Amino acid sequence: MHIVIIGGTGHVGTYLVPRLVEARHRVTVVSRGQRASYTPHGAWKVVQTVALDRDAEEAAGTFGPRIRALQADVVIDMICFTPESAQHLVEALRGRVQHFLHCSTCWVHGKTVTIPVTEDQPRRPIGDYGLKKAEIEAYLHHEARANGFPATCILPGHIVGPGWVPLNPQANFNPEVYVKLARGERVTLPNQGLEILHHVHADDVAQLFVKAMATRNAAVGESFHALSPAALTLRGYAEAVAGWFGWEAALSYEPFDVWREEVSEADAATTLGHLEHSPNCYSIAKGERLLNYQPRYSSLQAVRESVNWLIDEGKIAP
Repeated sequence: MHIVIIGGTGHVGTYLVPRLVEARHRVTVVSRGQRASYTPHGAWKVVQTVALDRDAEEAAGTFGPRIRALQADVVIDMICFTPESAQHLVEALRGRVQHFLHCSTCWVHGKTVTIPVTEDQPRRPIGDYGLKKAEIEAYLHHEARANGFPATCILPGHIVGPGWVPLNPQANFNPEVYVKLARGERVTLPNQGLEILHHVHADDVAQLFVKAMATRNAAVGESFHALSPAALTLRGYAEAVAGWFGWEAALSYEPFDVWREEVSEADAATTLGHLEHSPNCYSIAKGERLLNYQPRYSSLQAVRESVNWLIDEGKIAP
């Protein structure tokens, strides 16, 4: 098939593009053309690239028609963040594609009640990002079920992999947390360190996209979580990272309002966003049952690969 990926050079696209090329699909990547994939792969030599500025094209009303003109069998949208963007693209592609896959987020759930969270639980999103993504998901479900538009939503958790800093045990992206744990130094966690994070390796997200395409009839009109098999508590996460370097973690705990005074404003804001969504613990049973989703990485395996990359690249010095 001819598959067009909008935003195909990001975290997931780095792994998704090689998977599709190796499966003998013809792949076109649409992006602004300002960066390469996070890790190199020979598959990119046979990928067609199209440079488009989505914001500018949408403002001109030309983005949807430009995507339609590529005559794809499947369109995968990795970078849609507003309902208006989704509606513009759906109207342009209606009746023109066999399958449309949207990269959403587990944060469409917002404040959860029971865990692990399943895809059919009522949405209670918080924050602008979660609210807009939930609105896009609801719109695509309606279009699939009422109007026959072949849409599927993939909901990743905290994506990690070589090439970027993974979400750390303080629930922010400060790499110094890993340095301290690697040196056996004390790390302070917010509250009691019992909030939950749920990571996923970018390649496992890519796997779920491919599995959804291969099982189209089961995927259309549905949402699927893209996560590792199990989530982590902040405390257990920190203890595991320290253990990689031969230390017993030296941890202390402070109420969030006290803890935030010891970190940067940006780190505190990021941590608060993740704590507000805790417990981040999502079921992957639906994807396992309907799509044969089989994540290769546990949360800790995925994070460890990322941390090893940070060390190899000299970005942290434990």
